[in-house]
Amino acid sequence: MPLGAFKAALMGTAGVSTGDVVLLHDTDYSGVDEVDITSGIDSTYGEYIFGFYNIHPNTDNCNFTFQVNGAGESGFNETMSTTQFAAYHDEDDDSSSLTYQQGHDQAEGTDFQIIFDSVGGGADESLAGELHLFNPSSTTYVKHFYARFSNHHAYNKAEDSFAAGYINTTAAIDEISFKMHQGNFDGIIKMWGVK
Repeated sequence: MPLGAFKAALMGTAGVSTGDVVLLHDTDYSGVDEVDITSGIDSTYGEYIFGFYNIHPNTDNCNFTFQVNGAGESGFNETMSTTQFAAYHDEDDDSSSLTYQQGHDQAEGTDFQIIFDSVGGGADESLAGELHLFNPSSTTYVKHFYARFSNHHAYNKAEDSFAAGYINTTAAIDEISFKMHQGNFDGIIKMWGVK
């Protein structure tokens, strides 16, 4: 099934079977410092899609991050190699850019990976996007991911951010964690399994 059909299935478009795309997690969070999804990621699905809606930090200029756990492990500290780039355009039309964000890369790092930087904390500012995790239950291969987010940046600009990489372990991944690098946040997080 092509990606366009996945998106159609996720949105419930008429005539598209949703049997291969199953909603597993749908929670509206308020004032949390971290969201740990510790069940539902298993060998049933070859891809997991995480959707983020109106993610709003209580502190201005925060980085939204994620990390995973290998099966039977603890600490959300798996080794990753990653890359990130972003495009932005200021509200006042003063500047725009497409930039590789070298400071957000990890080369065999174990930190929480930044998937969006400098989220605005104003009352009308938020973040939305998706993260795709592929074959997390494989015990043969590394686990690939990519993310794309749109945001009202802390410095009053629209930003489109792309992050990708792989989790360098052959252990199965069965848990994932999302958090701001500081403070709490509100918003909806959904998780789908894709057969």
